[in-house]
Amino acid sequence: MARPTQASTIECGRDAAKHFSFASGYCNLNHGSFGSYPLAVRDVLRHYQDEAEAKPDTFIRYDYPKLLDKSREALANYLNAPLSSIVLLSNATTGINTVLRSLVYKPNEVIIYFATIYGACEKTVEYITETTPASSHKISYTYPIPDDDLLSRFEHAISTIQSNGQTPKLAIFDTIVSLPGVRMPFARLTQLCKRHNILSCIDGAHGIGQIPLDLTALDPDFFVSNCHKWLHVPRGCAGFYVPERNQHLIRSTLPTSHGFIPVPRDGAVINNPLPPGSGKSAFVTNFEFVGTLDNSPYLCIPAALRWRSRLCWQGKQGEEAITAYTQHLAREAGGVVSGVLGTEVMENAEGTLGECNFSNVRLPISFVAHASSDPNQAVKIGHWIAKVLTEEYNTFIAIIFYAEAWWVRLSSQVYLTIADFEWGGKVLQEVCQRVRKGEWQGRESSKL
Repeated sequence: MARPTQASTIECGRDAAKHFSFASGYCNLNHGSFGSYPLAVRDVLRHYQDEAEAKPDTFIRYDYPKLLDKSREALANYLNAPLSSIVLLSNATTGINTVLRSLVYKPNEVIIYFATIYGACEKTVEYITETTPASSHKISYTYPIPDDDLLSRFEHAISTIQSNGQTPKLAIFDTIVSLPGVRMPFARLTQLCKRHNILSCIDGAHGIGQIPLDLTALDPDFFVSNCHKWLHVPRGCAGFYVPERNQHLIRSTLPTSHGFIPVPRDGAVINNPLPPGSGKSAFVTNFEFVGTLDNSPYLCIPAALRWRSRLCWQGKQGEEAITAYTQHLAREAGGVVSGVLGTEVMENAEGTLGECNFSNVRLPISFVAHASSDPNQAVKIGHWIAKVLTEEYNTFIAIIFYAEAWWVRLSSQVYLTIADFEWGGKVLQEVCQRVRKGEWQGRESSKL
């Protein structure tokens, strides 16, 4: 891709903010949950939606597959992965479900997962253990802990499972945990999986577009990541990577659609109303059409990458500028907000948890004094804070009650500046004061 001219560059910060369609006065401090995309990408999205409406059958049956291949190619190049290994689906949760529900489990086979797994994925593991012979093993810990400690706990879990006469089949772990927003040593965990002959399934929901990824070097068994969170692609869109060595394990999409190839039976023929394939693999064809949806977001990956290539900061351009700016801003934001609140940022001794676009800051609220040491009350306080932020302060900040404390997850992004987080820190200070006065229980109704 040619380097953009100086006139077409976009400076990270206030200049980049002009390219987004947030409502006037709204401060988006929670990019991590649902992402957002610039106006240039919105125009491409709507173009494809218009094309689908102009000639539905022509577009969906014949044009869409070709455009989809271009998006897959753009994402494969971005991730340094073979084109044959990349397909698109709606979100990371669907990808994790696809892996877990596709594998065939034998008695005494175990799924290993970590305590900070995304809730929907943990529930999927529970479903699998209820409906198949598989069992699960949850690795417990509390952040912040050193990466070496986490790796040791993983190896201990493997030894424990094996000593019980069981077989570790699959391990699920994140690139970056959702809540709290911390980076996991996913590359080292992947290597341990290889050493112990365990399938690695990486939930990279917060990976693509946030941290550099080289899937050829990483070489996981399964990897899925949302493009709509950090790559500036419209919702919902995710990349799903399965190397050719494992594609035979993923026989069905969710839901099962026309690309599924049943075990041959005499006389059994199932009609497929779609145009015949064009030499693509069974794996790629399987994911090409999974029911009727608005798949226009899938086609916006090239446009998002083109827009990102225009971003600049301190002499850096494109992806290098984005990573440098957002990670610098996340660290700076954590320091500013924790300073305003008089608390601390969640980090381990090595400083690896914060090598991403998140900072987690503890709120100055006492579990004992303000929630009566009751976890249920603590959760209610968290919900109250979230609602107040949206209804009265025109923002949202992700909050989690974790390890007997409330933490906010700050999301940095190219359209934000440190001034936004200075404001956010003051808002949190005010809201926490309202909590301490008991307003969350309805005892006080006036805003301070």
